[in-house]
Amino acid sequence: MPFPDSLTWPAAWRHSAFRFRLGAVVTLLLLLASQLPHYFAWVQARPGRVLPDPLLAWLPAHDVSGATFAVIYLGIGLGVATLLPRPARLLRALWAYLGLHLLRCFTLLLLPLEPPPGLVLLCDPLVDQLIYAAPAPITKDLFFSGHTATLLLLALAVPAGWRRQVLLLGTVTIGALVLVQHAHYTYDVLAAPLFVGLAWWLSGQIGEEVKW
Repeated sequence: MPFPDSLTWPAAWRHSAFRFRLGAVVTLLLLLASQLPHYFAWVQARPGRVLPDPLLAWLPAHDVSGATFAVIYLGIGLGVATLLPRPARLLRALWAYLGLHLLRCFTLLLLPLEPPPGLVLLCDPLVDQLIYAAPAPITKDLFFSGHTATLLLLALAVPAGWRRQVLLLGTVTIGALVLVQHAHYTYDVLAAPLFVGLAWWLSGQIGEEVKW
């Protein structure tokens, strides 16, 4: 039977299907996280191409790292705090997040790119140490924008209301800030919602028990 949105943790934990899917997605996320540093080091080492981008050519580059990560981490905090008491929504969000990362690894494999001209290095004090642990900064993880996609995925995962509106506003803000930083091409930002939609749809196909 479908898991209702109002499902509590004690009730969810009584379902073996829920326990299995939660354990599976957490295991897969940890496995992926263990491999990402090697993958992004490879992405950084290979040659790519520079894309023409009229918007970035017109837009002066500025360092807005502080504002960028303030919005990202506040948005993640809001999303996680909203999802933790809602096990059914949290489960789907985790599967969608896994799918989003796998899709991004695939697009990075297919589209080797050089950083946009005028790039101002975007320094993330957390991810740079845990995921992008490489001798040189990772600047070629471009298509598509993971920062933009993460907040949009959280906006889809939380219930409709003011939290979703805040996260949607944060998504637009992050998309604009990474362009001001010249950390992404315009195409990277515009493509992010397409892949978020695909990851979200796929997460709904993980089993008949996870319905919305």
